[in-house]
Amino acid sequence: MKYMLLIWNRPGFVEELAEQERNAIFGEVDEIMKELTESGELVGGQALADPSQTRTVRSVGGRAEITDGPFMESKEQFAGYLMVDCDSPERAAEIAASWPDVRRGVGVLEVRPVMDEAGTEM
Repeated sequence: MKYMLLIWNRPGFVEELAEQERNAIFGEVDEIMKELTESGELVGGQALADPSQTRTVRSVGGRAEITDGPFMESKEQFAGYLMVDCDSPERAAEIAASWPDVRRGVGVLEVRPVMDEAGTEM
């Protein structure tokens, strides 16, 4: 089963860290990605640009309205994602729990099953 691990963290926290701390976090991420690649569980993933680059589109009065920025006020930003293919939701949660943002208390990962193309199993 495929799971999307949505990475949420506080904007700017990385810039507040000393270079050694940043390097440690990025090294931990690299190690997790290597392990997931070797196990065959990694499907993909990507970091996202700063929220200031976001555009939100919603319907207002039957017309599309486009605004700058994320759609809601939040202390955390949607920072990126991993797509993993693993045997159980417990394994997906285990991967999420190993993420440096979670272990260091600076972010959370949301674990969501991905519907197949038919979209009827959930």
